[in-house]
Amino acid sequence: MAPGDMYFVEHLNELRVRFLRIIVFAISIVIFSSVFGIHLITINNYSFYFVSPSVYNNIASQVILFLSHNLLPQGVRLIQTAPGQSLFAQIYVSILLSITCSIPIIVNEIFGFVSPAISNQTKKITIFKFIFPITILFLSGILFSFLVAIPIMLTFLYQYGQSLGILSFLSINEFISFVLQFFIAFGISFQLPLIMYILSLTGLIDNRFWIKNFKYALILIVIFGAFITPDGSGVTMWFISIPMLLLYFLGILLIKLKGRKTDRILKA
Repeated sequence: MAPGDMYFVEHLNELRVRFLRIIVFAISIVIFSSVFGIHLITINNYSFYFVSPSVYNNIASQVILFLSHNLLPQGVRLIQTAPGQSLFAQIYVSILLSITCSIPIIVNEIFGFVSPAISNQTKKITIFKFIFPITILFLSGILFSFLVAIPIMLTFLYQYGQSLGILSFLSINEFISFVLQFFIAFGISFQLPLIMYILSLTGLIDNRFWIKNFKYALILIVIFGAFITPDGSGVTMWFISIPMLLLYFLGILLIKLKGRKTDRILKA
């Protein structure tokens, strides 16, 4: 066996260790957000936020209150229709916080696993070139869904009931599942330009491929938008499909700019 080579079992052990690191970190975030809360404390006219143990008023519950205050349309109220729904809603939010906080760790561990096959020069560029964009794009997707997609969609869906004077109630589990579904969907879909860019770096796929196959990408994006939206109106799916189409064009633009930069380097 050549120096630096590893047996298959050693690769599996390394993969297991890296996977356990991710799991331990993710579970730690879940526990932390479920046990601790952020509270405003005033001492001698000085106010500051302090993290302290609080099982009921924890970070997850504070996030739920923040989401309900900022996303629910006027006149819509959250209710609990069965014991334990609020608890499960907090667990769901804790898991989302855990996934978001674990993204840099996940990318770093994946890169660390495949890094032996990458040259040292490429390794230095890649680790900093992609961990930061992946995290920023995921957070941008969540922010976009929070500021634009979810408020518009919820208002659109509940205006029908409000126009009839019907009282609108939404169970906390349905609300949190709805919100987290869009947070994760947009967080992942916002990775599209970066995925296209990474594939172009292999040299197997160029800008012409993405332009030529736009019609197929359009079909897949519309199907994804229809699958992720909760109603069958055919309208709300465009709240997801249109941003993804814009991201697709952004990926084409990034690849085109990369090609121009490469051409300038070769000519120089």
